Amino acid sequence: MKKEGDPAERYDVEAYIVNAADYGVPQVRWRVFVVGVRRDQALEWKFPDKTHSRYGLHRAQKEGTYWRQHSLKADPTRVIPCSDKEDDLERWLTLRDAIGDLPEPVEGVEAQGWLHHKGHPGARIYMGHTPNDLDRPAKTVKAGVHGVPGGESVLRQDDGSVRYLTVRETARIMTFPDTWQLHGPRGEQMRQLGNAVPVRLGRIVADSIAEALVKSAEPRSA
Repeated sequence: MKKEGDPAERYDVEAYIVNAADYGVPQVRWRVFVVGVRRDQALEWKFPDKTHSRYGLHRAQKEGTYWRQHSLKADPTRVIPCSDKEDDLERWLTLRDAIGDLPEPVEGVEAQGWLHHKGHPGARIYMGHTPNDLDRPAKTVKAGVHGVPGGESVLRQDDGSVRYLTVRETARIMTFPDTWQLHGPRGEQMRQLGNAVPVRLGRIVADSIAEALVKSAEPRSA
């Protein structure tokens, strides 16, 4: 029986509010990470520093490097607004960065060589649901309470038309590998993605904790 006050029963718990876009995920996704560390572990750990920034994207679009990367004509009216402090971090990744190399989806037809990349009919925009912009990080992928939500799963294309994001494109936004297979109908697949942690962000946090744990287990020098 453990005694009252056993250090193994005491934890230091911290909550961290982070935006996935600040860690190389092509999506604005604010989430809370709660990390508990057993006090008797004497673990030296801090939440990983940001690697990407809104300012970085603003600068790349304003200077033109972003548009050249995608072989597009620079358009000052499409530069992402930014009042953030200047920094030297990498730029936020955009929806175009995430899905630009995928073939254009065809309604009802699975793209050859790609998992879950099939067009879905009926996309439209309406009050309160604006579509995703290719040259911004994607909106937060949501599971939806009553099926798949509206604007978060709709994309405005370069010609002004709108369409639904495919399941594969949504998986790209969540940084899942292209080999990742989902199950069930489209709505269920989108729900699974909406409930997930972006793979890149989860790996960054988990790797930092694992590194700290390994370091804490090393023999201490006298």
